[in-house]
Amino acid sequence: MPTAIKSKSKGGSEEMFPKKPSDVLKIIKDSSIEVIDLRFLDFVGMWQHFSVPAHVFELGTFEEGLGFDGSSIRGWQSIHASDMLVIPDPETARIDPFMTHPTLAIICDIVDPITREPYSRDPRNIAKKAAAYLKSTGIGDTAFFGPELEFFIFDDVRYDQTSNTGYYFVDSIEGIWNSGRDENPNLGYKPRHKEGYFPVPPSDTFQDIRSEMVRELEKLGIEIEAHHHEVATAGQCEIDMRFSPIVQMGDQMMWYKYVIRNVAKKFGRTVTFMPKPLYEDNGSGMHVHQSIWKKDKPLFAGNGYAGMSDLAMNYIGGILKHARAICAFTNPTTNSYRRLVPGFEAPVNLAYSARNRSASIRIPMYSPSPKAKRLECRFPDPSCNGYLAFSAMLMAGLDGIEKKMSPGEPLDKDIYALGPEELAGIPNVPGSLEDALKALEADHEFLMKGDVFTEDVIETWIEYKTDKEVNPVKLRPVPYEFKLYFDV
Repeated sequence: MPTAIKSKSKGGSEEMFPKKPSDVLKIIKDSSIEVIDLRFLDFVGMWQHFSVPAHVFELGTFEEGLGFDGSSIRGWQSIHASDMLVIPDPETARIDPFMTHPTLAIICDIVDPITREPYSRDPRNIAKKAAAYLKSTGIGDTAFFGPELEFFIFDDVRYDQTSNTGYYFVDSIEGIWNSGRDENPNLGYKPRHKEGYFPVPPSDTFQDIRSEMVRELEKLGIEIEAHHHEVATAGQCEIDMRFSPIVQMGDQMMWYKYVIRNVAKKFGRTVTFMPKPLYEDNGSGMHVHQSIWKKDKPLFAGNGYAGMSDLAMNYIGGILKHARAICAFTNPTTNSYRRLVPGFEAPVNLAYSARNRSASIRIPMYSPSPKAKRLECRFPDPSCNGYLAFSAMLMAGLDGIEKKMSPGEPLDKDIYALGPEELAGIPNVPGSLEDALKALEADHEFLMKGDVFTEDVIETWIEYKTDKEVNPVKLRPVPYEFKLYFDV
């Protein structure tokens, strides 16, 4: 969330964006708040919460915190050391727009009740340490991130997996597969596969829903730059947030997913940030714009390639060097690698270029302004834990700067059109989550600088993802295997 009380966003008053605990107590009183909702992120990336009556929430709560069972949170404490504390961050307090009873939601940090130390597996703490490490290097004082989250709006979803059955079914009024459905009447205007980019209504049926999403996000102090339909059929959309510092953007990303889902539900729809829910069409990515500033000066502007500085090119070199490892955080699901395949605009080749959207690192050329100079990392997807993904990319980039890593020569051509011989010399993103986790296991020293990621965090992430996701997916037959092999 914005660190300052003032916001350029439309719809939210300055008084509703607190800076200190006393501001929060004033909001509780002035807005007749009944419920305080305390939110934090589990290790994997889902927002968790519990609520307390407003009358028990005091000034001392911001220092003393409130206890909860950490053993029930995915990837966290064992049962014999389960007690943990949430410490509310007053700057994040916002009135929840969806609750019947007036509710103030506050994002919290997690601390150990015995040592009072920040919890090493708390993703928000990791992002805070990444921001602190940047300052400690003297390279810069602020890392800005601007993710572009894509998502699908569906009318219906059904799925199940048992020992003797497994299936999924999704549907959308926009789905091209419904072009022949008897809808009494069917009015057409259903975007074809890969032809959903920017059509006006009636082909784009979600203009009003996205506008409602934008309105609610701006009320929360989140600045929105644009919204539009995306390439795929069946309601693929994108809403772009203005860049913010790393921790604040992690907070905003959680509010973003929360608002998008709840507005969709209000309209009788459902939203998924799953990277590849549809076969034969584009998946949902999360292109991440990023830059480093120092004393309000942009450090990525220079006289080099595409108007970039040597420091920016070294940052790109670090991202490319460690890309396969950071994919374990930026593309953290088995489904992520259904998207990262050739033919669907996904950047599978680890190269950089100006303007070229087929490269995994793009340097936008919309503006000559030094303040606009940034890189766009295109392989992440919206299934990620934002705090961890942004931190991993920042640490990779800083490693590149510290070691003056060259990104090599740019690839200013359509990578998708290259022949096998030309492609052979270009490294690729991992082909699976298992490969990404192996890359992380082999290459994670850069993440541990400044104690940003710890050995425990790395080991726990690899173990959790392997045991809870990689192996269970491996062991299950999928429907298409019956089509291929039932009669062998």
